[in-house]
Amino acid sequence: MKLLNRWCAVLGLVMAWLCVVPQAGAQEGVKESSKPAATSQHRHQRPKLAMGAAIAPDGRLWVVGLNAQAQLFVQSTPLGAAVQWSEAHILNTGADPIAADGESRPKIAFGPNGWAVISYTMPLAKPYTGFIRMLRSSDGGQTFSAPFTVHQDRQEITHRFDSVAFDAQGVLHTLWVDKRDQPPKGSAQKYAGAAIYRNESKDGGQTFGPDTKVADHSCECCRIGLARNPQGQLQATWRHVFEGSIRDHAFASVGAAANRITRSTHDNWQINACPHHGPGLALDIGGTQTGYHTVWFGIRKVNGQDQAAVRYARLNTQGKPLTETVRVLPDPRAEHADVLADGPNVAVVWRSSEGAVTSLKAWLSTDGGQNFTLKTLGQATGYNDHPRLAQSGARMVVVWRNTQETQVHELRF
Repeated sequence: MKLLNRWCAVLGLVMAWLCVVPQAGAQEGVKESSKPAATSQHRHQRPKLAMGAAIAPDGRLWVVGLNAQAQLFVQSTPLGAAVQWSEAHILNTGADPIAADGESRPKIAFGPNGWAVISYTMPLAKPYTGFIRMLRSSDGGQTFSAPFTVHQDRQEITHRFDSVAFDAQGVLHTLWVDKRDQPPKGSAQKYAGAAIYRNESKDGGQTFGPDTKVADHSCECCRIGLARNPQGQLQATWRHVFEGSIRDHAFASVGAAANRITRSTHDNWQINACPHHGPGLALDIGGTQTGYHTVWFGIRKVNGQDQAAVRYARLNTQGKPLTETVRVLPDPRAEHADVLADGPNVAVVWRSSEGAVTSLKAWLSTDGGQNFTLKTLGQATGYNDHPRLAQSGARMVVVWRNTQETQVHELRF
């Protein structure tokens, strides 16, 4: 496993723009923004700004993240008017260290019966190891339980980069990157990458079924994208290690047998490292063929030259790419894109850094992804998180946190 800065050194100047982290500075005022829990830290220390976002059944937007004291907090605000954050509610996580940087972030999800869950990765003493921890609520997030470990395996190994979601039947699914299948040290056996494991809970996180493998040979440090199919069952996509150390993406139904995957991108990017840059996934029911929208980062050969870019495409119902829909986002500095859709309305958002200024951009479609309009939603100077989309039916919002504030932008199609 390689860290992001080491990866950038390997790739050289063609990827240098991904490694730029703007220095902390003043933040210009942006429409529909406010200041949640304090985030100012020592100016030489990178703040842990990564947060999760979700819209509750009552229509309020919730966020979960770490404050300046590394305490886990939740806040909420009504939508439809000026953002008015509630007072930050500090959650009791004991002595847990909590990962909140880049692709590894706390997450929040709401289900039926007043259920709500918060998940995060708790780093362990050995490098690149961790446990997936969770807090549950049965009263819509008013109170939360003490944290507990979700998976049955308790080895001091990688259990990291979790994703959580409820399906249409109210079953809670947790997926994560797992290294329990690595061969013993000194063994001649080879095992590329890690694996994707999962479990499920039918009572809102009170009890869990067994750990179940989704697929071998996932990339080690990229987020897992989740989306429901038309029947409400969860589908997943992740960066995968294909033969020859090709790091493209795989797609699978969450409940399918292990290793029943579809290759969903064909960049043919050969690299023995993890880009820390996972994909996004959303249901596509706005066109002539039901399938999925996806966004991802990769490097592919174009006219004999390496082209590093974030790309968008539509997938069919099995997760195979519709090649005629593949296109590069209209921003050579785009990174860490996210995607959501509601019928013909499709939203792709990303951040784009140039010097000390980072812009939040959106690419919006009203015809199922055939045509898009580019918009700039906001700007920030200094450290900032990846933008996250949250959805409730037709309503979609972008949540973007920096050292000064958490911006909320409701998307208008």
